[in-house]
Amino acid sequence: MPLGTKYKFIYMANTYTQIHIQTVFAVQDRQSLIKKEWKDDLYKYITGIIQNHEHKVLQINGMADHLHILIGMRPTQSLSDLMKIAKQGSSIWLNEKYFKNEKFSWQAGFGAFSYGKSDIPNVINYIKNQEKHHSSISFQDEYLNLLQEFNIDFDARYILKSIL
Repeated sequence: MPLGTKYKFIYMANTYTQIHIQTVFAVQDRQSLIKKEWKDDLYKYITGIIQNHEHKVLQINGMADHLHILIGMRPTQSLSDLMKIAKQGSSIWLNEKYFKNEKFSWQAGFGAFSYGKSDIPNVINYIKNQEKHHSSISFQDEYLNLLQEFNIDFDARYILKSIL
């Protein structure tokens, strides 16, 4: 092929994967803006975005200031691209539906943690029980614990912006 020719990834019928990723991301400045009255609609909207990109949402839940999503990923798209699309799309939807006089946005970046199949029931349970879990630990401590548990190098200056 000549130089500069574009390659298109074709998802082959004989490609088999098992990729489970938990993503975690926060509302801009960790503000508690996700309301109980409409959080289920937000979860459904984000689930729709992810499923429209041919991935599977195994569990989604969070708190007023952050979300956890366990995704069964297909190798057809990068996680960064998927998160960008999910965060942008849900921000636009939230601003049109609930934040007409102010602006909703997600904080830049996200955490991503991979799991084996045997871990999935525990991760699902962990995400389902966010309210109970956060009665004893802050989001910042939870996030730092995940980074440390997975031995992820990080610069503390860029982890989470402080609440204003």
